[in-house]
Amino acid sequence: MIDDPHQFRPGDQPTPFSADEIRQGCPPGRMVRMLVVRAGQEPYVRVTRFSTGDEDGSDQEIWTETPDGTRLTETETAHSTWREFQGHASMPADRTTVTEEEIEIPAGRFTCLRYTRTDDDGVGDFWFATSAPGMPLKFEQRVEGKIVFSSTALSDQRPA
Repeated sequence: MIDDPHQFRPGDQPTPFSADEIRQGCPPGRMVRMLVVRAGQEPYVRVTRFSTGDEDGSDQEIWTETPDGTRLTETETAHSTWREFQGHASMPADRTTVTEEEIEIPAGRFTCLRYTRTDDDGVGDFWFATSAPGMPLKFEQRVEGKIVFSSTALSDQRPA
């Protein structure tokens, strides 16, 4: 039997991308700007820039800014393995459905795999653009039918 590189954990849905596909899709220089909206708070933009990458993982620079581009925080650095990134998208098969869907967001129009996960505290929808391996370009968390958190890509820039 051949192992499926998209199967992160037994009992979970296959992930939208393998660790290797995420590595290829997140080269140094890729920068994603996400508009984050939390119920009852001012919106802000979370910027993630991949600064280094090798066979095992990547360093990222992360900061927040206002929607008009004024810096709110200093740059923080983080390191993740490609396998850790893949694990973030591994969701229990018995509580998660996967469908294909086209979305139009500020970063563009994308064909996505939409993962809808139901948990005790609500429903989360994750839109993973098939042309942009890595983080979901859109995410919404709903509690009792109301969106309490969302994150939507404003831009997804990649090195030439």
